[in-house]
Amino acid sequence: MMKNYGIPVAAEGWPFIIPLAVATGILFALGWKNTGIVALVLTLFVLFFFRDPERHVPDGEGLVVSPADGRVIIVTDYFEPEYLKKDVKKISIFLSVFNVHVNRSPVAGTVETVKYNPGKFLVASADKASTDNEQTAMVIKTGKHQVLVKQIAGLIARRIVCYAKPGDAIKTGERYGLIRFGSRVDIFLPKDADILVNVGDRVKGARDVIGVLK
Repeated sequence: MMKNYGIPVAAEGWPFIIPLAVATGILFALGWKNTGIVALVLTLFVLFFFRDPERHVPDGEGLVVSPADGRVIIVTDYFEPEYLKKDVKKISIFLSVFNVHVNRSPVAGTVETVKYNPGKFLVASADKASTDNEQTAMVIKTGKHQVLVKQIAGLIARRIVCYAKPGDAIKTGERYGLIRFGSRVDIFLPKDADILVNVGDRVKGARDVIGVLK
């Protein structure tokens, strides 16, 4: 799955952080203080963006944890036409540029499907973003259930990273990817699942329980 070297920064961030840090050092060494300060602020922001804190994953039968940090913007009944092809519960989580963008598996199981779909870059909170925006969908088989998770690019996000592959065994709360610079994650649960979040709630990936499978 996703690389993690025991430090609270996603490995995918280092190709951005290191060049910026080097450039910052060079600018200050040359005496270009004002430009160096701008570069330093940018370096610190990118370091902040790619933070990857450890999380305590709750343990319990049928628990579904949040796949992302952010604000719940949709909780609704929904007919999922492409992967599950049935009535489900849909939860959408909006990630601002200030949220942790590492994505976590909501359940334990076997990855059945991973599919990337190119698309638009609408504002991630818009209703049409769920179907029209660039996204990667992952279906996890957990017991008798299937759970669908979508990583959805937003207005600023231009890169979705997903390390999961069909056939992979995945653990609850395990890191499996990230979306760079603002995005959205949708999760689709069985219609009879108990939903434990409401619109407006703020959740943390891998830590907060958002539902229970029956």
